[in-house]
Amino acid sequence: MSLSVFDLFKIGVGPSSSHTVGPMWAANRFLQLLEERQEESKVSRLRICLYGSLAMTGQGHATDIATLVGLMGERPDHVDPDKIPSYIDAIRNDGQLLLNGTRAIPFVESTDLLFLRGESLPQHPNGMRFEVFDEAGLQFFSRTYFSVGGGFVLCEDEIELDAGEVAQIEIPYPFETGEELLARGKESGLSIAELVIANEHAIHPDIDVNEGIDRIWAVMEVCIERGCRETGELPGGLGIKRRAHDLRAELTGHPEAALRDQLTVMDWVNLYAMAVNEENAAGGRVVTAPTNGAAGVIPAVVAYYHRFVPGATKEGVRTFLATSAAIGMLYKKNASISAAEVGCQGEVGVACSMAAAGLTAVMGGTNEQIENAAEIGMEHNLGLTCDPIDGLVQVPCIERNTMGAVKAINASRLALRGDGSHRVPLDSVIETMRQTGIDMQEKYKETSQGGLAVNVVAC
Repeated sequence: MSLSVFDLFKIGVGPSSSHTVGPMWAANRFLQLLEERQEESKVSRLRICLYGSLAMTGQGHATDIATLVGLMGERPDHVDPDKIPSYIDAIRNDGQLLLNGTRAIPFVESTDLLFLRGESLPQHPNGMRFEVFDEAGLQFFSRTYFSVGGGFVLCEDEIELDAGEVAQIEIPYPFETGEELLARGKESGLSIAELVIANEHAIHPDIDVNEGIDRIWAVMEVCIERGCRETGELPGGLGIKRRAHDLRAELTGHPEAALRDQLTVMDWVNLYAMAVNEENAAGGRVVTAPTNGAAGVIPAVVAYYHRFVPGATKEGVRTFLATSAAIGMLYKKNASISAAEVGCQGEVGVACSMAAAGLTAVMGGTNEQIENAAEIGMEHNLGLTCDPIDGLVQVPCIERNTMGAVKAINASRLALRGDGSHRVPLDSVIETMRQTGIDMQEKYKETSQGGLAVNVVAC
């Protein structure tokens, strides 16, 4: 499969791309399959079984809510986040699910939506099965899906295919590795962003690619602004208070402080990342970048470029996002962006690597310096675990995004001070990240069974 910018940057809702966005898309795909089979009218009962990480942290990550809303026919990129609570209240109060938004069937969560904790499917930690029954109570069809990170969803047939068996779209500048990406740049004389945009025109010949990228940034900006406005506690029971609003008030209320403290710009970067991830934790609209858990890193660094770098332009933002997407594709193809597979190094670590590359590109870096920045960004996130307290995408996730954003800026600055030559290639770091993820104990892979999740009392 030829990956696209719009695969890495998906518009969806919080709090998790693998646990919220993915299951909602899986529900959509299941509905579509029932329609194609002309069997939707046969459904008298429906059961959802959640496995692995989806079962272990699904309630904290709103997997149950996302799945039900998806079965109502809502899509992650179109659903109004403010309406979701009323949808769920109606299902729970009425004991009915409006299948595909048109047909009411009985639905009782305690028996029809099962968190099978301790059970996992062999293909991937994030598995879910949809089962449908007729009037006689007989199961007549089922389908298993896997949410493989970043909102990507594969059915059981697709996940078992080798890459060579998947239909490929012919693109002008194919690349599977960082080495190949640099080689395509040398052969063509194009920047990484230009290579990616040329490929996008082949993958999406019927859309305005620039307009699509502009929309991604527009959603990111709105998310930052809303995150800075909202106050109160985040949902879930941990009692975590939103901090972005007060931080912004402090920064704007005492602008002269920046004259005394040259690192005040870091506070702004922290603010942007925090605002996005507080919105994500609250179930707001975000862009997977490349995941929801890491959704604040890239917007924060783009905002730093857009608001603090002299001469920043709309074209520069496009270059930033296209370049960072190229790096994200390498991780997706050769390792993973799923915390359930490799820990948070696959989320915040990858986002940091992508953001470092994007910033280096808009600061005038060469393709070699971009690759170096991406390598630095991941090298110093290797081994990062995923251990959310109480299964919520809040602690340590929100602050971890601020750290990833600041680290990305530093990685870019280090790379720009060099000439692009360096000892450790990006491909080696990606492979190391993959191997580290394999070696990492399961309790540190989004199960809330290790780390902070067990050493900090949730309530």
